[in-house]
Amino acid sequence: MSPHTTSSPQLLDAPNQERTHWLELPPHRSSIKVARRSIGARLSAWRLPGDLCADAVLLVSELATNAVRHTLSARILCGIGLITDQCLRLEVHDHDRSDRALPRCEPCPDDESGRGLLIVEAVADSWGVDRSRLTGGNAVWAHLTA
Repeated sequence: MSPHTTSSPQLLDAPNQERTHWLELPPHRSSIKVARRSIGARLSAWRLPGDLCADAVLLVSELATNAVRHTLSARILCGIGLITDQCLRLEVHDHDRSDRALPRCEPCPDDESGRGLLIVEAVADSWGVDRSRLTGGNAVWAHLTA
């Protein structure tokens, strides 16, 4: 499994506050629930289609879970932005500066975890990993369209 690489303009640090939403969270499991609720509320306020909102919340949840479980971050940043009225960009930034590649994971049918990036790959139109200009760690991003 590897990211669907596409050109990845960093759109979420654009100054348009009405089209972006950021959360800074501690690296705790409870932060994942906060991220889901906050992102879901913002998507509802933007009046986006229900399926697009559900997919976006799922992806943010998976990416935030990976950041919390697999990095030694002091904080994680979750962001979402409207690229167009029907296209979203999601980002989760961590503090992992190890330059490790994302681990290759092929869970067995009985495994209870290990499918997060497989879900991201299946649901997102494209996704990838860049070095974060905000944290110096990873910025895992995904694009979704309605």
